[in-house]
Amino acid sequence: MSDQDANQPDGTPRDETPTTRLRRELPQEVPAAASRAQRGEESGEPALTGRQRLVQGLWPLRVSRAQLIVALLLFGLGFGLAVQVASNSDSGNALRGARQEDLVRILDELDDRSQRLEDEKQGLEQQRQELENSSDQAEEARKQTVEKEKQLGILAGTVAAQGPGITMTIEDTKGTVEANMLLDAIQELRAAGAEAIQVNGVRVVAGTYLTESGTSVRVDGNKINAPYRFKVIGKPQDLEPALNIPGGVVQTLEKEQATVSVERSTKIVVDALRAAEQPDYARSSSQ
Repeated sequence: MSDQDANQPDGTPRDETPTTRLRRELPQEVPAAASRAQRGEESGEPALTGRQRLVQGLWPLRVSRAQLIVALLLFGLGFGLAVQVASNSDSGNALRGARQEDLVRILDELDDRSQRLEDEKQGLEQQRQELENSSDQAEEARKQTVEKEKQLGILAGTVAAQGPGITMTIEDTKGTVEANMLLDAIQELRAAGAEAIQVNGVRVVAGTYLTESGTSVRVDGNKINAPYRFKVIGKPQDLEPALNIPGGVVQTLEKEQATVSVERSTKIVVDALRAAEQPDYARSSSQ
């Protein structure tokens, strides 16, 4: 085979591949380092070392606003931690470096302070108990005063009262019942333990008086007519027998042709009131 037959029409050998042909046509490769050095020599500038290239990459700084804020926060946090650690270290070092006498003095001061605080606590507890007792005593005294006022009001007729007792009704169709007979009935009831008495809407008190007024009777100046109705609060088992004793109130009134009826009840209401009177001269001895 001739050389012409061994070559292709374009003049290239038949056994040469396109890759071989491309590599043959390209210029010879030059190493990168050599190329950069060559460019440096051509520009007349000295070649940069690795440290110089690092500095050029970091400066000038290109920091965003968010990165700057995060950096400041981290700096502040680190500074605070450093101060705290230094403070703890200083206190610990101070105690570790203290003499035995100083440590004993510090312990004594702490014990004294603890004792003072304990004494103060006990004093406050005692004051609290005294205040509570004083408050309880004042409340109890107030309750007793209110209760005593009610009791005195019942006796004086200034407040209404209710409780067990009896109701006595005197029918005087003949007009023979006199004021002294009604007064005897009141006295008998008081002796039997009556605590509150009301006659025809008039409250009977310690200074009550009865007088004659023609065919009627006056109680403390208030005119009342028959039938005479007594509302009495007390123990019914004592009040009723006291009226029915031989020669007592009931028999005396029946002799005068009056009719008397007595009824026990578990609830008698005495609601007739007397105006509270202020003494002109008497004063409390405690003033």
